[in-house]
Amino acid sequence: MIIVFNKNKAEEGIAELRKKFNGQKQIFVNNNRVAVQGADENELPTNILETVEEVITNVPAAVQGSRLFHPQDTVIHTPHAVIGGNEFVMMAGPCSVESEEHVKKMARVAKKGGAKIVRGGAFKPRTSPYSFQGLGEEGLKYLREAADENEMDMITEVMDDEHVEMVAKYTDIFQIGARNMQNFSLLKTVGKTNIPVALKRGMSATIDDLLNAAEYIASEGNRQIMLLERGIRTFDNKYTRNTFDLGAVPVLQKLTHYPVIVDPSHAVGEWDLVTPMALAGTASGASGMIVEIHDEPDKALSDGPQALKPKTYLKMAQKVFEVHQVINNK
Repeated sequence: MIIVFNKNKAEEGIAELRKKFNGQKQIFVNNNRVAVQGADENELPTNILETVEEVITNVPAAVQGSRLFHPQDTVIHTPHAVIGGNEFVMMAGPCSVESEEHVKKMARVAKKGGAKIVRGGAFKPRTSPYSFQGLGEEGLKYLREAADENEMDMITEVMDDEHVEMVAKYTDIFQIGARNMQNFSLLKTVGKTNIPVALKRGMSATIDDLLNAAEYIASEGNRQIMLLERGIRTFDNKYTRNTFDLGAVPVLQKLTHYPVIVDPSHAVGEWDLVTPMALAGTASGASGMIVEIHDEPDKALSDGPQALKPKTYLKMAQKVFEVHQVINNK
């Protein structure tokens, strides 16, 4: 249940609700809107009814992420970027941090294309246990240095609870990968931090699954969440790595206040398909995108086929910002 109070009476009404339920039910507050988990309208104290403008009873399970509870867009501020609202943020870098020299070189390319955030994986969840698993903390240090030298922020994947504290020392944004979208213990752990979280949609996840996963993060106090659409598995993935569900972008923007970021690299898995899908993702109204770049994709230690070479990335980025400008001026 969500109670919308008269703005001038909200403080008084919230105090009465806390007194009424006395810790028996979870209460979430957003300005003059209050969500009470598991409560019925007939449980409201009668002395606050005159201060109530609306009671919404048909609310989703992921109530903190719902626009019914939080109508305004969430805008996330990192040291060098603004994510959400009318802003469009580019995140780019190699799939994996392969060496100090390489990640710094790619960070320079990323920034030249307008990226404010450099991406790179220090821990890599791979399908095969024999594939490159990442450089670990050494890779985090290289990525942090690459970001700082170029006055950029960094985003990197955290794979399990045990790594959260270590990764937090280096990163500006936690990335939760598709395979970990429903790792609820990990979601709750990053939810206890004050570091923004980029949550990728699982390859078999519905939109409600994604929103409920985000709720695990928000339930621990961290509402600096962005949602990443990176494609889903369908019956026809012969020609692309996944099916890029661009319809999810406006749907999510309708349902939730969190920024929505698109990931065309993982969606299609082939470099020559990334640019058209990046443009389509931008046109769908996304708040930003994350793409993979590599100067020698055929020698990349992971996901080489989907990485854009620097010249291709720079051309793509220019077009993407032009499309965003057109969309933003509509």
